[in-house]
Amino acid sequence: MGTDIVLDIYRTTALFPKEKVYGLVSQMGRASVSILSNVAEGFNRFHNKEYHQLLYVALGSCAELETQEEITTDLQCLEGKDRERLIEKLDHETRMLWNLIKKR
Repeated sequence: MGTDIVLDIYRTTALFPKEKVYGLVSQMGRASVSILSNVAEGFNRFHNKEYHQLLYVALGSCAELETQEEITTDLQCLEGKDRERLIEKLDHETRMLWNLIKKR
């Protein structure tokens, strides 16, 4: 898991019209950072239960970001290749999180 999704969110949302989605852009940035932050925090925990809990929080942030992607698509701010790329990255991130949960 890298910072790809975070960087992609920030680069993509920088192009959104501010008057249309100002709060949504901020929330998308926070959700994307939350994914990586919770994985990192969980990895440094000593107990599997805490680790799993933080991986589930990261999964929740993926779902949150997916919902925000749908809203920005409905608002016609996210389209075409940008939308496809984000959906692909979210799907990849979600699968990786599930694999980590199953491993430990």
